[in-house]
Amino acid sequence: MYNKLQYISQGETIEEQLYNIHQALDAGCNWVQMRFKNHTPKDTFTLAEAVKPLCEEYLANFIVNDDLHLAEQIASDGVHLGLTDTKIDEARAILGTTKIIGGTANTFEDIENHVKNGCDYIGLGPFRFTNTKEKLSPILGLAGYFDILEKVKKNKLQIPVYAIGGITLRDVGPLMETGIYGIAVSGIITESEEREKLIQQLNEKLYANIVA
Repeated sequence: MYNKLQYISQGETIEEQLYNIHQALDAGCNWVQMRFKNHTPKDTFTLAEAVKPLCEEYLANFIVNDDLHLAEQIASDGVHLGLTDTKIDEARAILGTTKIIGGTANTFEDIENHVKNGCDYIGLGPFRFTNTKEKLSPILGLAGYFDILEKVKKNKLQIPVYAIGGITLRDVGPLMETGIYGIAVSGIITESEEREKLIQQLNEKLYANIVA
């Protein structure tokens, strides 16, 4: 079973990224998606090379954002692919069956295609406007999640769906009611002065309906 809370890394430099990732892991986050856009392949590799043992130390999943070949090269736990990145089935052919492949979605049709092509989890969004992503897809809001997740259920598609995009602590309860599996967040954790407390609160809401 996948962790219900994903941290998408932030930071303009290798040092900032490493600091933020280390802080998130230290505070109890067990899933890191390394997102380091618009940097040289050398710098991105250097960062990934440092993040991998860090995640191993904390027994956390290490997912590389967008860069399939880096994920293969560094032997990360998997890769997350955007709608305009490498196709899911192509990634599966390269990475094999043991690696985790996530895919971004904005519509039910996106999810349907990802499931058909062997995707392991979906990042569905954006929930609301966020500065962390350029060329933002249409904003879904709660109504959008209810509508799409209802179609997922109706079509009997079995795949963990994560909400993403400007999510705050108070959003988690209402979002879980739509039928999502978990959330993927960045700024809320990066900018928190009480990360450990925040991650505990997020997990309490994410796992509230699970019977022990």
